[in-house]
Amino acid sequence: MIIEQPAMWLRWLYPRATWRMDRHEKSVYLTFDDGPIPESTPFILKILAEYNVHATFFMVGDNVRKHPELYREIVDAGHKVGNHTFNHLGGLKHSIKMYSYNTEKANALIHSHLFRPPHGWMRHDQYIWLGRKYKIVMWDLVTRDYSKWMTSVGILNNVKRYTRNGSIITFHDSLKSIDKLHYALPESIKWLKQQGYEFKTFE
Repeated sequence: MIIEQPAMWLRWLYPRATWRMDRHEKSVYLTFDDGPIPESTPFILKILAEYNVHATFFMVGDNVRKHPELYREIVDAGHKVGNHTFNHLGGLKHSIKMYSYNTEKANALIHSHLFRPPHGWMRHDQYIWLGRKYKIVMWDLVTRDYSKWMTSVGILNNVKRYTRNGSIITFHDSLKSIDKLHYALPESIKWLKQQGYEFKTFE
């Protein structure tokens, strides 16, 4: 559970970050990390359109550079975009100077006030600096769709088990996830709709 739904001590590390939205409102926030890439983004957009759902894509700047047409498709479809650094940079391994440069390099292409750190970790100085400019969005539920040990049914079961009012649900727009998302994404959306959840994005 510490992976799927982060423990309180992890939330305390970044107290001004957004981990969950309104717990009194029956709504969820779908997010997709790491894209855009041609192997997975078109399928994700197709499913979201079929179910009339909008999501937030936390994108890697270099992927936007390589695939600007996919970035434009995401924006034109009414989805929100967020910054996930230019090179999917791990904050713990890099100085604040390098991390901030990499983030700003990505934002020159992504144009967003939303930021999610790759792997969910930052050094404290990076967290303070980023918080001055960006709304830092973490998650309330990680589906673990990236894991080679996780099945499509397991991803769906994680959604069913851990979703609650205001959950920020994280999927991945990546090669590691896409085969499993062919089943898990539409089934998760159908289940969430059956439970009466409204789908929202970050303003």
